[in-house]
Amino acid sequence: IALSIRRNIELGLREHGQRNRDELRQITEKVLRDVGLWDEVQNRLDQSALELSGGQQQRLCIARAIALKPQVLLMDEPCSALDPLAAEHVEKLIQSMRGQYTIIIVTHNLAQARRLADNIAVFWTRDSVGEIVEHGPTETLFGASSNEIVKSYLSGRRG
Repeated sequence: IALSIRRNIELGLREHGQRNRDELRQITEKVLRDVGLWDEVQNRLDQSALELSGGQQQRLCIARAIALKPQVLLMDEPCSALDPLAAEHVEKLIQSMRGQYTIIIVTHNLAQARRLADNIAVFWTRDSVGEIVEHGPTETLFGASSNEIVKSYLSGRRG
């Protein structure tokens, strides 16, 4: 969001009634540390978030979300516009958060899904309506799916 780094973190907190400056500072530092950004941005919190790299912006988005202490994080293509190094950094962050949050990721990146997911749901469109055609443990779907659509999609024969 085209705000300062600090305001990006505070945005949701303020919307939920958090006004205490000391608490806002503490939460901001904590979540930026949690996503591995604090050392990179601590001296420029009042600069525009748009000056951050793509990977840093993605980690800032995650920090903004976890500042609200959600039970579930929904991530839509969290690494789609990132270079391989930044994507790896974000994937490691996601893996590190697995025990703290339920994480739902929407992705077309099958390799990433295989690396990150415990379970997968494969959506497909039939008669202009999207539906889940199969769901289950990641390795089961990649290794031995009983659904022909899923087998051909996950093997790269269908897209």
